[in-house]
Amino acid sequence: MLNQQTQSKLQQLQLSGMAKAYRDQLEQPRMQELPFDDRLGLMVDRELSERENRKLSRLLKQAKLRYAAHLEDVDYRSSRGLDKQVIAGLAGCSWIGQQQNLLLTGATGTGKSWLACAFGSQACRQGYSVIYKSASKLYEELQIAIGDGSLPKYRTALSKVHLLILDDFGLAPVEPTVGYTLLDIVDQRMQTGSLIITSQFPTEHWHSMFSDATLAEAILDRIVHRSHRIGLKGESLRKQAAKA
Repeated sequence: MLNQQTQSKLQQLQLSGMAKAYRDQLEQPRMQELPFDDRLGLMVDRELSERENRKLSRLLKQAKLRYAAHLEDVDYRSSRGLDKQVIAGLAGCSWIGQQQNLLLTGATGTGKSWLACAFGSQACRQGYSVIYKSASKLYEELQIAIGDGSLPKYRTALSKVHLLILDDFGLAPVEPTVGYTLLDIVDQRMQTGSLIITSQFPTEHWHSMFSDATLAEAILDRIVHRSHRIGLKGESLRKQAAKA
C-alpha cells in the first residue's frame, strides 16, 4: 500500500520517470539489494532521461522539419564536396550560441534541404528551438500577416526561436513590402539567434533576387558576413536514386 502511495505522489509531482523507475525496482527483487543511494541515482537518471526525451520531441514537433535527417547519416562521397571535419565542427552548434549563420548552396538535388534539416535536428538535440520554412512559404505568410495585422505577433514568433531555417532561397523574388519585413526579422535575429539558408545560387548572385538594391545590401550584409558556408557539388541525388 505504501509503495502505491509513493508512486502516486511521484506522479502528482510530475516525476513520471522516477515513478516508472521505482515501479521497475519493486518488480525486480535483485534491484532492492542495491544500496539506497544507487537506487535513488537510477531513479534520478531515469527522470532526467525522460525529461530530455520529452523536450526533444517537443522541439522536433515545433520545428516541422521537411526531412527526418541526422548528421550521422551524411553521405561523404568525394563527389559531394563535403568536408567531414567541417561538419563535425558545426555539429556542436556553438555557432548558434554565437548568433552566426550557415549558408548551404549547390545545384538542385544535391541535398541542401536534407542537410539543413540534419543541422536542424542536431540543434534540437542540443536543446535549441528551431523553425523550418521554405522561402516562398515565409513570403506568403508575411504577406498575409501584413494584410491581417498579425505581423507583430508573427515576427516575434520568428525572432524567439534559436534557429530559423530558410529553404530554397532565390526561387521566388523578394518584393519590397516583404523585403523590409524580412530586414526587421534579420535585424532581430542578429541578437537572438541564427539562420540556415539554402539556395541553388551562390551568394554573389543573391543581390539580384531583390528588386531594391539598397534593401538587398542591407539584408545580405547582415547575413553573409557572419556565416559559415558549405557548397554541395555533384549530380542530383534524386537522379542517382532513380538510376539505381
